[in-house]
Amino acid sequence: MKLETNDFKKQLQQYIQFRGIDIILHLKDGSTLELDKNRKMEGDIVIRNSRDGKQDEIHIEEIVKVDFFAA
Repeated sequence: MKLETNDFKKQLQQYIQFRGIDIILHLKDGSTLELDKNRKMEGDIVIRNSRDGKQDEIHIEEIVKVDFFAA
């Protein structure tokens, strides 16, 4: 089932708020990013804060697929 952009955004926002779920983003460039518990979403941007203090911003247009895992 393919979700529209707004449906995808709403669902992603909901799962990002659940701290007991591990999230892996698959991006258009073929790379994958694992979101740790210190994550949030502002508008169309997923913000990933790594353990070393680095912050990454990923626009939802760059995301191809998302995997969710119960932690």
